[in-house]
Amino acid sequence: MDDTLTIQEVAERTGLSSHTLRYYERIGLIQPVDRASSGHRRYSEQDIGWIEFLKKLRSTGMPIREMKLYADLMWQGEQTAGARRRLLERHRERMLAQIAEMNDCLTCIEWKIAHYKEFEMMAQPHRVEEEKVRAG
Repeated sequence: MDDTLTIQEVAERTGLSSHTLRYYERIGLIQPVDRASSGHRRYSEQDIGWIEFLKKLRSTGMPIREMKLYADLMWQGEQTAGARRRLLERHRERMLAQIAEMNDCLTCIEWKIAHYKEFEMMAQPHRVEEEKVRAG
């Protein structure tokens, strides 16, 4: 029984387009995928695990060139573990900075929402009384 998936099945499963999957293979982010006798790509579970990891790197803002560097290091073997770790640590630091910035933005937006709720309540005095009654 064949437990591999076609490019369309992998696209559906991962949310990446078949064009992106071909591009990743063409630039060397994905090692050449096995082919069926018909010439169609056949992806293993191991391939899909790697693709899912690439998707996480990309969706967290890692540039393609850094993803390629990571992939090249990985395929060089265990002796590159330190370099891979450092690359991921640098990426984590950028992500943490982005998260902090997003949290600052969220705080600002939450303040604005509260401000507008207060403004609306003041503009409609009868609602203030209704809120007091509901609050008990």
